[in-house]
Amino acid sequence: MRHFLLLAAFLVNAFTFAQEEAASDTLKESPYYIDYHEQFLGRYYFSRKFTNLRLRDRDGNYNLLFQPNSTLNMGVGATYQNLTLNLAYGFGFLNPDRGTGESRYLDLQAHLYPKNMVIDFFGQLYDGYYFSRPDGISSSDGQFLVLPNMRVRKVGASIQFLGEPDRISLRAAFHQNERQIKSGSSPFLGFEMYGGMAADMDGMVPVALMPSPAQSLQRLRFFEFGPNAGYASTFVFKKYYFLTASLSSTLALGYNEFLIDESTSSTWGLNPNFFARLFGGYNSDKWSLNANIVYAMVNLPQNEGINASILTGNYRLNFIYRFIPGEKTQSRFRFIDKLREELTF
Repeated sequence: MRHFLLLAAFLVNAFTFAQEEAASDTLKESPYYIDYHEQFLGRYYFSRKFTNLRLRDRDGNYNLLFQPNSTLNMGVGATYQNLTLNLAYGFGFLNPDRGTGESRYLDLQAHLYPKNMVIDFFGQLYDGYYFSRPDGISSSDGQFLVLPNMRVRKVGASIQFLGEPDRISLRAAFHQNERQIKSGSSPFLGFEMYGGMAADMDGMVPVALMPSPAQSLQRLRFFEFGPNAGYASTFVFKKYYFLTASLSSTLALGYNEFLIDESTSSTWGLNPNFFARLFGGYNSDKWSLNANIVYAMVNLPQNEGINASILTGNYRLNFIYRFIPGEKTQSRFRFIDKLREELTF
């Protein structure tokens, strides 16, 4: 869909907030960060999600980045006791027509930050892509070449365990229901798994860019998994300003299958994947202004001289205000506190 409502964060956080609180209740407060779990957080934000496909020929004939025409969304949200509800919409005035065609998509990304873990879920379904006109293609075709029938699908998850969870809060960086008050860092280890496909039966690569005889890639399928390791660090300066960065890499065992001119070719291989996060901004006791980027690169084993990568990301700009609710408002949300107490173990 060209514009859409985003409600995924509510569904996943509702499943995990009780376990997060159970863990934090049993541990001493960290000298590195403080929490605002008893306060309400109002959120006004802009975000854009995407799932791109990059195809590169081994001999250097082409290097194409296929992108969906995903929308820049504006929305509002609220957080209370690690339960988050966000609603966003891709308004037309934020998304002028650039000649890149129409895309229909459902992009479910959940990035969860319990005290000891980092959990990411991906579920992307995109129809309709474009890429910038490369050299060798007539300029009469326009600045962009549009592939309305191209489809990309990706599902997967990454789970990582922090080695020093008392020294860094990724919830402070992403959800802002905590605040890092002292610089800190932590290594982490984990595991990830992804699968999916991309297809356009009319051919993804223009004939003019392919070697002779021309061979048109019509579909690829992939599945891969492996352990990952990384490091996360937060730098706090002038008391309320922060910069948080996280980078991990995976040595993944992968399988892919290409359909080229109605003939299939499959291969297995080991290849590195990368997952990066960058957060920065101002975070005080009452309000926060911050931006964050989550970016994942899944590389596929080379097949028939073609290197393929799936690039998934989420850009976000947040305006946050925290407040202690009045008694009347608190009474309406006591069911959340009661549910948390019943599920705590």
